Amino acid sequence: MSDALLAITLVWGFIFLYAIMASMDFGAGFWAMTYIKKEETNATKIANSYLSPTWEVTNTFVVGLVIAIYSLFPGAVFPIGVALIVPASLILVLLCIRSAFLVFSHSVDKYEKALTYISGLTGLIIPGLLISVLPITHLGFVEGVRGNEELNLSRLFTSPNEYAFVGFGIMSTLFLSSLLLSDYSKQADEMKAYKIYRRDAMITGPLMLAMALLVMLTLKNEAYWIYEGMMRNSALLLVSLVFFIISGVALYLPYFSKREVKGMPRLAVIAIIIQYLIGSYVYGIAHLPYIIYPNVTILSGFTDPTSFRAVFATYIVGFAILVPGFYYFWSIFMKDQRRKFKRRQMSN
Repeated sequence: MSDALLAITLVWGFIFLYAIMASMDFGAGFWAMTYIKKEETNATKIANSYLSPTWEVTNTFVVGLVIAIYSLFPGAVFPIGVALIVPASLILVLLCIRSAFLVFSHSVDKYEKALTYISGLTGLIIPGLLISVLPITHLGFVEGVRGNEELNLSRLFTSPNEYAFVGFGIMSTLFLSSLLLSDYSKQADEMKAYKIYRRDAMITGPLMLAMALLVMLTLKNEAYWIYEGMMRNSALLLVSLVFFIISGVALYLPYFSKREVKGMPRLAVIAIIIQYLIGSYVYGIAHLPYIIYPNVTILSGFTDPTSFRAVFATYIVGFAILVPGFYYFWSIFMKDQRRKFKRRQMSN
């Protein structure tokens, strides 16, 4: 494996981790808003108890991603900035608003309801804006010679593939978050909330799959080069579909406990993460060698080999420290939040 390929794999790993964690976080905000008036189910309280800690951890990957791109692919920074100019500007505004309400809601009770609506609306918009960057990179919307690139906005806003990706990003966010919240609700022994989120996962899962098929159809019409590349790994796409089916079946499996409720959401969450990992791998391989089609490749934007080795070694050490730390954080957080939620319910 070449140095450039190792570097882009590292960057893609950051993107994948952030996409999964951010989807669960943003989606939790939307579900909290959706069920704010159904207090008897505790669905909103379950979602809100998940929001703040995940938000803080998720932002770590944003910082790592930006540093990785800037240090490993300095020659691609300006074209990537052009590609990000519209979605990133909107995302930054929405993130600032969401962050402000997350901070104030914990210190002033009257902001709690406002936070629910703000995090809900931004949780639906931001994922669509984030994933909208991908069509810009593979449809050739960044035009011009090196150093003078411009984003063709007319082509961007009239592209069916762009809107298909936005729809896929939104439905993926709702599906992933409803799966995680169903598992979280079950662990907290909140069966009413569990049944609601399990039902939401059953609805949004097929819708997400439909949007994925729409993405493939529009890719075939607008970016045949990447569609053809993905079809070369059609066997992996089928494996990805199998894991999606496993996640769906897991929600119907009988799970014998004191309450004898149906569904194994933990298995569904694991299966769907594997499905997304395989799907993102197929897309990423098909996207090579381009970072931004057709002008910027991983070789043209790559840093010098000496700098790469130093940066790569630093990231390996960082991952060796952070990954176990994040795993420990999640295990402590999930157990601690369940205990807090149960104590809160007993006091009420």
